[in-house]
Order: sequence, then structure tokens, then C-alpha cells
Amino acid sequence: MLNDNAIWMGVGAEPDCNHVNLLLNQANRHGLIAGASGTGKTVTLKVMAEGFSKAGVPVFMADVKGDITGMCSPGEDTEDMQKRIKKFGIEGFTYEGCPTRVWDMTGGEGIPVRVTISDMGPTMLARLLELTEVQEGVLDIVFRIADDKQLLLIDLKDLRSMLTYVSENAKEYETTYGKVSSQSIGAILRQLISIEDQGGEIFFGEPALDLADWFACAENGQGYVNILNAAKLIQSPQIYAMFLLWMLSELFDTLPEEGDLDKPKFVFFFDEAHLLFNDMPSELLDKIVQVVKLIRSKGVGVYFITQSPSDIPDEVLAQLSSRIQHGLRAYTPAEQKAVRAAAESFRENPAFKSEDVILELGTGEALVSFLNEDGQPEVVERAKILPPQCLMAAAPEADLKAAFDGQADLMKKYGEAVDRESAFEQIDDLKEEAEKAAKEEEERKKREEEEAIKEKAKAKAKEKAAIRAEERKQRAREKQQEQVMKGIGKVATTLFNTFGREATKQITRNLFGGRRR
Repeated sequence: MLNDNAIWMGVGAEPDCNHVNLLLNQANRHGLIAGASGTGKTVTLKVMAEGFSKAGVPVFMADVKGDITGMCSPGEDTEDMQKRIKKFGIEGFTYEGCPTRVWDMTGGEGIPVRVTISDMGPTMLARLLELTEVQEGVLDIVFRIADDKQLLLIDLKDLRSMLTYVSENAKEYETTYGKVSSQSIGAILRQLISIEDQGGEIFFGEPALDLADWFACAENGQGYVNILNAAKLIQSPQIYAMFLLWMLSELFDTLPEEGDLDKPKFVFFFDEAHLLFNDMPSELLDKIVQVVKLIRSKGVGVYFITQSPSDIPDEVLAQLSSRIQHGLRAYTPAEQKAVRAAAESFRENPAFKSEDVILELGTGEALVSFLNEDGQPEVVERAKILPPQCLMAAAPEADLKAAFDGQADLMKKYGEAVDRESAFEQIDDLKEEAEKAAKEEEERKKREEEEAIKEKAKAKAKEKAAIRAEERKQRAREKQQEQVMKGIGKVATTLFNTFGREATKQITRNLFGGRRR
């Protein structure tokens, strides 16, 4: 329940304890709701979420078990509820639901949620596909080539086409981007089949989700409770975890710095948080730690819901200032260690030993520690969590229909998938252009070869012509010499007949300079 500038979460178990409140101006310091199955985590989540909603803070949460939709319905006035209200001393308690929007990634009921391949990025996609380090490197190259060639990666068919295209042109890209092995491409393509089988063809696409649509408030000023229908999605835990991680990263990347606010701009609840951290690569864990550390200054509060605090890495756990710890069971040494770790995370209360109390807590009870006005952790309290004003169970069909009818504008925006021109079509154009260019190059080379043959023939013909010309000249010279010799012979004969032998010799010597020939 909203109580001035705080969310009244529960009442201390001790007779002299005051209300246990989560101050709105400290709510973006993040938090943890933990506890074994059946201990009341979902009720705690609803009480907190409806408090934020009534304060005008939009929230997001995933409905893993199918009962979160009850937030759109007013609670039922049962005898048990009346007893609880009286026990808590709640005055003016009313049953009312919250303005709710239901979203869906798997083609079920709700506003379709889609993400593009480019938005997801190679790092998260590699985690989703469970790729090796080498395969992730190849995927990085594929994304880089797509960026350089301005090829849009929107859905899975775009990625598949891009992988095939890079594989076919691996030698061309090797010197610029690095080696791309056909084995790695084949492994990535095989992993895509698994994602397709889990509904990847539905949630990878456009129109892509605009997170600004989750920052809306209803006409009465209350923040919308954005519920992701995850009952089916949770069967694909890798997809579930990667989508929520993408959303968290997207909030961090797109929101401006806000500093300290009177209340958060948005609160993000991450249910089944252990799924995010299972076999988490170090680079992704570093990313989460960075986001959790810095997103507070952008007015966003992040609350992880899981069974045990040990499900959360220490680097992340250290950033979660608000703690609600429901009961844990400790039958094994590992479970006992987890209980001790959970107890040690609280500021000690001299009235009890937290480690013992965690094992004693009943349904609806929790150890609670929030931040005070100065941002310091309060002494841990054993508290009973208030009942929510909304319905504890899943919403009736009529209430869900009313919620769906109220989101017609978003259904108009996101309802129909759009398949615009992207890498799948662009690569076909590239191939056609490449084939056309190759054909033109082939024709150019053929023309050059034909020209070369012609030029060679011309040169050969010219050479033959030159040889024939030289031969003609040689024959002309020989003929001329022959004619000269004939002329000399005639002159000599005439002289001999006229002057005799001796006179002819003398005349010949005088004519040729005294030389004998």
C-alpha cells in the first residue's frame, strides 16, 4: 500500500515494531526478494509493484507462473482477507486492481514483443546460441561486415543469409576481418535451428519494441504494470534470460542521467533471476554489474526475485540494498551455507539471530531491511507482509479482456509483423550485382583478348608487309645493280670496238680512278 512517500510493505512481528516501509526516494537502489517456493514471494512482489503503480511509477514484471495477471483485478473480500486486514490494523483498505498491459513474445495473448537481431547484438546472441569463443568471434565478424555493407539484420532469415553470404565470400574478407571457417558458420547455423524451434521467428523481427511505451501512466496518474506473459517463454530459459538482459541494457543505454529523484522513473522486476546467471560468461557478467551499478542514476530500480541469494553473483548482490528474505530450507551443507550467507547480508538485530529465523519463517513472513532517509541499511526486521489490494490469483477472463481492450492503440502499433527489405533481400541484390559485375568483367576480358588477338594479327601482318617491302627494295637494288653492270658492259664493248684493247684499259682506269675491278 502507498503511504505518503513510501510503500508500506508489512508490519514487524515484535509488538513494538513500526510499519516496514520502502521509501520511494531510496527505491532505485535496487533490491532482492528471495525465498523458497511457496513462501510468499509472489504476494510480496504484487504488494511492492502495486505500491509503485499507485505512486505513478510504471513497472515491468514477467508472469512466469500465470498468476501475476491478477494485478489488473481487484482482490476478493473473503473472510480470510478480513482477518488479515484486521490483524494488520489497516484502515480504509480497498480492493482495486492496477492499470495493466499484457505483453507476449511467443505469439500468444498480449501485445507482441519483438526485438531485432541487430538490437540483440553479437555478444548476447552468442550467449543465446551457446557459442564457443571461436564461434562468437566469427559472429562478431559477420555483424561487422553487415554494418560496413549497411545490411539490416532484423530477423533470423537475415542472419542466416548473412552467415551464408560471408561463408561463400570468406577468402575475400579474410585479409580485412580475419579468418572465417566454414565449420564455425555451420555450427552457428545449426544453433539457429534450435532458436527457431523455440519461437525465434516470432520474437525476432519488427516493429521492434520501443521501451518508451513501458514508461506510460494511466489517465488516473497511476503507472502501468507491464506484464510479460512468460508462462510459455520460461520453457526456453536462455531466451527468457537474454531478453530481460537486453531490456536492462537497453534501458541503461537509452535513458538520460537523472541523479537522485523523489521516486524512480521505472522499476524492473527480474523473476527467476538465477536463469540469467547460469554459466554466465565473464564479459556478460561485467556488463550486468556495470548496468546495475550505474542505472540507478537514470532513475531505474532493479529488483531480482529468486529462491536463494546465492543464486546471484556477489558483484551484483552487493548492489542490492533493499532485501526481503522469505523462508529457506536447509537440508544439505550447501543449503545451510546459503542460509548463513543470507543471514549475514543483513544489519544485525540484537533481538534475534537471523540465521535461525530464516528457517522458522512461515508463508507471508520475511526478514526485511530497507534503506533509511540517509541511504543506510536499517536493522533487519522480522515482518509479516501485507496482502495486496489486487487479486492474489490469476485474473478472470473478463478482467483480462478489459485489459486487452484498453491496449488497442499498442496492438495497432505492434500487432502486425512488418517484413521490410533487409539483409535477406539485400544480399540477393548483392549477389545479382556481383554476378552482373562478374559477367561484365568476363565480357571485358573477352573483348580485351579479342582486341589483343586482332592487334597481334595486325602486328604480324605489318611485320610481313615490312618484310615484303624490304624484299622488294632488295630486288630493286639488285635489278638496278644489274642494269648498271649491263650499262658498263655496253660502254666497254663500244670503247673496245672503237679504240682497241689498250686504249679501253686506259680509259677504264681513268674512269674508275685507276682501280682495277
